[in-house]
Amino acid sequence: MTDEPSTVAEQVRARRKRVGLRQAELAELAGVSERFVFSLENGKRSVQLDKVEAVLTALGLQLQIRRSGE
Repeated sequence: MTDEPSTVAEQVRARRKRVGLRQAELAELAGVSERFVFSLENGKRSVQLDKVEAVLTALGLQLQIRRSGE
């Protein structure tokens, strides 16, 4: 078993903390609201994909889509 974050929310939160950013700082870097970062990190199900991509890019992460079972 691994302690690696498995959800997008967990990945974003872990990376943000690892690089030493507050939610407000990440929001500014990504061009989104602090509330959006908070919602994303807390797993809100209805988020705008373009904003998610902006946050991931600001953290040096990227979203990959895989078929189930890969």
